Amino acid sequence: MAPSRIFLRVSLPFAAVGFINQASRIVVATVGPAMALEFGLSASGLGALAAVFFAAYALAQLPIGLAIDLHGARRVQMLLALVAAGGFLLCALAADPLWLAIGRCVTGLGVAGALIGLMQANRQWFPAWRLAAMTGAGVFLGAAGGLAATWPAQAALPLLGWRGVFLVLAGLAVLASAWIALSVPRQAPGPAPPPRRPLRAEIAEFGRIFGHPVFLRTMPAIALLSGLVFTYQGLWAGPWLRDVGGLGDAARAGVLLCYALGIMAGQLLGGQLASALQRRGVDPMRVPYAGIAAMAALQAVLIAGPQGITTLSLVWFGFACVGSVGPISYAVLAQRFPAELTGRVATALNFSMLVLVFLLQTGIGLILDLWPRTAAGGWDPAGYGWALALTLLLQGLTVAWLVAGPAPRMRPTG
Repeated sequence: MAPSRIFLRVSLPFAAVGFINQASRIVVATVGPAMALEFGLSASGLGALAAVFFAAYALAQLPIGLAIDLHGARRVQMLLALVAAGGFLLCALAADPLWLAIGRCVTGLGVAGALIGLMQANRQWFPAWRLAAMTGAGVFLGAAGGLAATWPAQAALPLLGWRGVFLVLAGLAVLASAWIALSVPRQAPGPAPPPRRPLRAEIAEFGRIFGHPVFLRTMPAIALLSGLVFTYQGLWAGPWLRDVGGLGDAARAGVLLCYALGIMAGQLLGGQLASALQRRGVDPMRVPYAGIAAMAALQAVLIAGPQGITTLSLVWFGFACVGSVGPISYAVLAQRFPAELTGRVATALNFSMLVLVFLLQTGIGLILDLWPRTAAGGWDPAGYGWALALTLLLQGLTVAWLVAGPAPRMRPTG
């Protein structure tokens, strides 16, 4: 089958789940102010509401990675997309913050395997040197869900309300499940997988992954790079633009649209560059390493409190773009383990990153609550500056750990 046909039949349906995933992450940043008003949520309450999604997402990572390795991405993702639809429906019908939190939790479970399913399917259908590029392209298209959850969702609010937005997402999740069922072949090419071992032995492989020196040295820096993007995309970029940038609803949605475009650009261009480097025998991890350095510089810019919609659009576009090269490392590191561990390697990284997102989203809310609310109902700009300073310090520590000593290399497989 030609690569373009494989992408259309295999990668694109999984990218549709990525679309749902990205939309579910960002939608609270767009409709969050409306929900906060209806339910009387504080900054820490809104932060916890966003963070519970990532907590469920994180807790589901390791079981989903194991399930995808054992049962295949097609079967697992068909089921999970329907779970996500149920979570969106619970949000739309929520009568109080508790049910809203339950809905967000169920949604987090449903979209938790989006990236992992795409990666596993691509590794089965494409040669190793194409993996970063094809995964980047699929994530790029899936990231269009981030676009849909910014300006389009903001524009739909007067007509549908925030509950109607969640109903639309529920319908799209059902369609994504059906697309995978109808399009993705039941059998992947290549040799048959190794004989199934006892479940205990399969679970024990996580210890091998988490304990490997390359994983231990690389994970903190990569997890923080990706985690910063999701922390602000999922919640705090919108309030920052209101309270520090001084932007109204329409302007804020426009900058969040630029943020989503930055994510798409980083994932597509970063994946293509990493594959080009790998094909030439150059370490593709140079791409996320460069992203780490750029992210540190942009955090320093944000601490200074830039103003003006053009400047803010460029800064937040850049923030999202350089941070979005982090998932490239998932595709690169997964190749350095046996193919039957692809799902578990990727979910080990994703689990680590999402635990960090949960802590960051909640922690930023707690920092902001140290200052009195402003007259307009927002949070003090000083709190945002301290939060960014803290994450910049954390990033410096992860870089120090990354370069603390030579890590043993692992030869690529597959």
